[in-house]
Formats: sequence, C-alpha cells, structure tokens
Amino acid sequence: MLTKERPLAGFRVLVGRARHQAGALSSGLRKLGAQVIEIPFIEIRRPRSYKPLDTALKNLATHDWLILTSVNGVEAFWDRLKKKHLTKRHLEHLKIAAIGPATKKAIAAHGLTVHVVPKEYVAESVVKSLRRLVAGKRVLLARAKVARDVIPRELRKLGAQVDVVEAYETIIPRSSRVRLRAVLQTSKRRPHVITFTSSSTVRNFVTLLGKNAWRGPALSDSRRGPRFASIGPVTSSTLRELGLPVDVEARKYTIPGLIAAIIKSVE
Repeated sequence: MLTKERPLAGFRVLVGRARHQAGALSSGLRKLGAQVIEIPFIEIRRPRSYKPLDTALKNLATHDWLILTSVNGVEAFWDRLKKKHLTKRHLEHLKIAAIGPATKKAIAAHGLTVHVVPKEYVAESVVKSLRRLVAGKRVLLARAKVARDVIPRELRKLGAQVDVVEAYETIIPRSSRVRLRAVLQTSKRRPHVITFTSSSTVRNFVTLLGKNAWRGPALSDSRRGPRFASIGPVTSSTLRELGLPVDVEARKYTIPGLIAAIIKSVE
C-alpha cells in the first residue's frame, strides 16, 4: 500500500550501479518501500598500467589544479597516492575541482579542501566554473579510462595545460548477463523501473542483453515494460542514442535527485 512515508511500496526497482556503490541508491529506495533488485551493469577495476598516473603523482608539484570527476576516481587516486608513499601534504598546494557533492564529500574525507563544485554536475559545467581560473595553469585530470573529452578539450582552448591520466577503468560484469535476462523475462520479477547512473551503465546494459534483445516485448511494451530512469542529461542522451526511452530524469544530477524523480514519476 502506497503511503506518504512509503511512496514506492509495491514497486520493483533495478539498480545497476557497481556492487560497491549500490548501497546509497538501494538503501534510499528501500526506505521508501521499493523492492530493490541489484544487478551491476558496471564493474570497477584498476588500470592496465599505472605508469601515466605514477608519473603525474611524481610531478604533483608542477600542477596547479586537480580535477576529480567521480567517487571512484577519488578512491583510485588516493589508493595510488598511498602506494607511492605520498600524503595529503603533497596535494595541499593544489586547487581542487569536484564534479558534484558526492565527489566533494569523498575528497573532503581525505582532509582536502575542494575549491570548485559546478552548479550542474556535468563536464560542461566544470569547464564553465573554471573558465576564468585556468589560463596558463597546469591541470591534472584523473578519471576513468573511457570518458568524455569535454573537460580536457575545452580547458586547453582556455589556455590550460591539461594532463589526463587513467586512475581506473570500468568493465562489463559478464556474470550479470544471465540474471538480467532472467529478471526481465519473468513478469512477476520484472522491475517497474530501471535506474541508470552514467553513460557506461547504459552501454553495458545494452551489451549485457545482447544485440536487439532489449527491443523485445519485455522492454518495449509500455504497459508491461519497465520505465527507464536517468540521473541526468548526459546519461539521458546516451539512452536516446541507443534507442532507449527516457521516462524519468533527475532534476538534480545526484542519487537523492534520482530517487526524488522516481517518486514523482509514480505519484
């Protein structure tokens, strides 16, 4: 029964975040009464080579800015920092930009100050926030192996020297394939909502289902199929690019924002 305290009671929601990151979204949904199905569409692993990141860490003193675009990036960067016997003292001369509040919180947990958080938590807004701050400066961008090139490209146009290093990479968890297909093919288990928290989760979802499998009746029938919920415009753009609908989009591009949008969609 739906109530003000449990507006998602009776709703099944599929969370496709990496296993170690699913907690905040899953627990938030469960508190609101949702039945959460966790099947990761993405897995985080270390890069094939640490050489570029290690070189950047060795030369931290030559950088003016550090940009981190995800919690995964923060933790991967910090883990490698410790392995190279470096501490936050080696970062204290840097101005730091974080793409959003979760990334800022992860950085602050290591005792560092975040100087810039954009109003919107997308790459374009990061660039806008740094527009008058980076000319002639050397910027270190630590991120996933596969990522959009908006930040380095646009900052270089503004006169910054940008070093892009891979701190981690995302892969497809093959073990999720059988579980995902089984859940979607069974009407009593099929989710009412599927959440997507990045472009990678969208692409991996399609790959896990297999070519054209997601076009089947279990997904395409608007009466029986799940609604697709996106954390923000970049993720929504990838959904549309791959021929998938955007039924729900968060106004604030955060996990709480995504949960709020899901609640609004079922009211």
